Amino acid sequence: MIGGDLAVLQKDRPAHNVARVTNVIGDIDGKCAVMTDDMVDTAGTLVAGAEFLKERGARKVFACATHGIFSPPAIERIEGSALDKVIVTDTVPIDPMTKPERVTVLTVADILAETIHNVFADDSVSAIFQDMNALF
Repeated sequence: MIGGDLAVLQKDRPAHNVARVTNVIGDIDGKCAVMTDDMVDTAGTLVAGAEFLKERGARKVFACATHGIFSPPAIERIEGSALDKVIVTDTVPIDPMTKPERVTVLTVADILAETIHNVFADDSVSAIFQDMNALF
């Protein structure tokens, strides 16, 4: 939890690649909301969630995911959405020519290189993450 506040979006999926946000549990009025997911495919869930949160008073909405798949029509949805920023990693190649300005891509190259090195050197892989899980 950040600042002691946590809100949860409830959603259902009436069809494949279709998400409908039905409720938010928690107080988001005037706050920055952060949505997390494993991947962004068509961006339907993120866009629906961002619109839902903004309609209920969220000041800003950020989204982060490990994998930015961005299948059509994801780019168009993000560009026309209430999302302030979408952050993904470069585990899936993203064309910088079509990447929306509000999408930020973070590299995983260093952590992968260090992991591979530690495996071949018979060193600890978990040592790479040191205190990253200290909050949990």
